[in-house]
Amino acid sequence: MRVSSGPRWDRETTLVSQLAATASLFAFLLYFRHGTLLLYGDAVAHLNIARRIFDSRTPGLLQLGTVWLPLPHLLMAPFLISDSAWRTGIGGSIPSMVAYVLGSAGVLRLLRVSLGGSPADANARAAAWTGALIYAANPNLIYMQATAMTESLYLAFFIWAAVYVSEFAQACSEDRTNAPVAPLTRCGLCLTGACLTRYDGWFLAGAALVLAVVVVVRPGRRDLFPALLRFGLMALSAPLFWLAYNAVIYRNPLEFANGPYSALAIEQTKTAMSAISPHPGWHQPVVAFDYLLKSAEHNMAEGVWQKIWVAALIAGIVMLASRPKKRPLLLLLVPLLFYPLSIAYGSIPVYLPDWWPFSYYNVRFGLELLPAFSAAAALIVHCLLGLSRDRWRRIAVAVGVVVITVGSYASVWRAQPICFQEARVNSRTRIPFETSLASNLEKLPHDSTLLMYLGDHVGALQSAGIRLRRTINEGNHRPWRKPSDPEGLWERALANPERYADYAVAIAGDPVSESLRRRNLPSMLVIHTSGEPPATIFWTHAPPR
Repeated sequence: MRVSSGPRWDRETTLVSQLAATASLFAFLLYFRHGTLLLYGDAVAHLNIARRIFDSRTPGLLQLGTVWLPLPHLLMAPFLISDSAWRTGIGGSIPSMVAYVLGSAGVLRLLRVSLGGSPADANARAAAWTGALIYAANPNLIYMQATAMTESLYLAFFIWAAVYVSEFAQACSEDRTNAPVAPLTRCGLCLTGACLTRYDGWFLAGAALVLAVVVVVRPGRRDLFPALLRFGLMALSAPLFWLAYNAVIYRNPLEFANGPYSALAIEQTKTAMSAISPHPGWHQPVVAFDYLLKSAEHNMAEGVWQKIWVAALIAGIVMLASRPKKRPLLLLLVPLLFYPLSIAYGSIPVYLPDWWPFSYYNVRFGLELLPAFSAAAALIVHCLLGLSRDRWRRIAVAVGVVVITVGSYASVWRAQPICFQEARVNSRTRIPFETSLASNLEKLPHDSTLLMYLGDHVGALQSAGIRLRRTINEGNHRPWRKPSDPEGLWERALANPERYADYAVAIAGDPVSESLRRRNLPSMLVIHTSGEPPATIFWTHAPPR
């Protein structure tokens, strides 16, 4: 029985979408009013990567770079044509908010499909609504979907890929002669989107492909082999494309993994500058797993409520293992494999405020397990409702779910969502520095050209409303020219700033600072803020009278 049809199902999907859209808009307006959309440095970076596709001295798709996957930036770019949407961050919030709504609706559909009930099955409907509301009401997701971060977008692709692979598995089990292949094709499209959004998607694509192979091969459905082959090609197309892009443009197919801007290079730099060497979980998968699970607990609740969610997740896994028809939901556990491996062997640290080194870094990774927590809760509710024959027991189940969910999320709001805390703590020195720098850059002539490295503090230009095409920056070079490109605009400007720029903005330790160290240029201003290296604005010509 296909649960995606029928007017009741359509009304419920619409209602979930409307509720999610209302929550999304309310949260966006709240965070926008308090000026907290751009707390994450990564959100600022995403916005400006998307902006420089058209706002640059060398515009084009090569401005997408290599470390971050391109789809989020391509989706943001049309909304960033407006200078106001760029400066405020609104242009990056729109795709995230839409994805949040789609993800919430996807959780409802996924659980309705997996629980196998008809539209009239009250137990399945109640369980599906439980999962959808737990997902949509999560305080950390509500904050992240208001920003230009990629979590909300990836989760939407993740969830809908699980929806379609579950529909395909169910169709194969119910119709052994003419199972539809459309869900498999749609799953392939969602996986392509996920693979072009976050590297988690590459692992997800492999897991989904294995699951689809099991669904087709185990009963010997040779008629579905062509569809399975197409699905495999779709699942692998995005990773192969990105490897080829890096090979052609950067002469290194793994430039995103081991290049100068990769997570590996960032981790090595931070290790050299701090006492945290190596990070927790390095070459220790069990410790890495503990850090991921603890970050997931923080994203769900605070205090004693955390253990309840861990117990629910374990119970959900046990229930899935004993119910073959619901095993496609195991796809939601992919983060439990991907992130511990990334922490242990991929130079991707996670720092927690209550575990060494008692800080905040990548705590948001735990949010990727939110669909798994939502599904586990739905499975438990479905099971308890099936065992509860009288009205009062069913009411007790409903009250228990409400108490746990409200209590958990209230504890998060009281402490403030940990993703919000992470963003705020890590922006304490960056934002005052960029605000001070922006206030001084605004005073420069509006037709002047700036030589500036944008890898760390492009937010100063964004805050000042200085269009990126007014700058010569590290994006204005030809990446296929290695190991150096003396004829590139960026390299020529570094070698001879007097010829190409009116002012140079040098932040201690960046390429502009290193290049100008031996040049006798007149300094216009030196900016000092606590916790950040000093910034110096140079005249590249003789100072005016």
